[in-house]
Amino acid sequence: MTKEEKAKYIDELVAELSASSIIYLTDTSELTVESVNNLRRKCFNSNIRLRVVKNTLLSKAMDKVEGKNYGQLKDTLAGQTSIMFSEVGNAPAKLIQDFRKSNEKPLLKGAYIEEAVYVGDDQLAALVSIKSKEEVIGDIIGLLQSPAKNVISALKGQGGKIAGILKTLEERA
Repeated sequence: MTKEEKAKYIDELVAELSASSIIYLTDTSELTVESVNNLRRKCFNSNIRLRVVKNTLLSKAMDKVEGKNYGQLKDTLAGQTSIMFSEVGNAPAKLIQDFRKSNEKPLLKGAYIEEAVYVGDDQLAALVSIKSKEEVIGDIIGLLQSPAKNVISALKGQGGKIAGILKTLEERA
């Protein structure tokens, strides 16, 4: 690569890193071409962008991104590195976990999710359990609706009892 090509490549990476608040760094070495193509297909179907990157150029791009601290993620840049960009925090983790049912890799090197840094393949289970924005909103709505439903059902139930008592008292009189 010439210096101009490297500069252009770094600028592209800076733009992608700046635009995405969720990135996963993975090790896809030793995967066959067929396995990598299957992984790419699954990523595409899950709305995840997969890109193989050069470690030194990614490190330089991470340095140039303003407002984001990738912390220990830069320490994981060794060997072959693929980067996954996503809009949903746990989607790449679920994809990796599902893909590893039939393959040994990809291994998770690290992840950057909304300013939080996760390093190591042992963090995969924690990343899978992260709820998406839609799931959190659904949980909050469910929690907010629950007390209102209880009050309404209590009023309906008590209203029927009061009406029954009034009717009984009216019949006695």
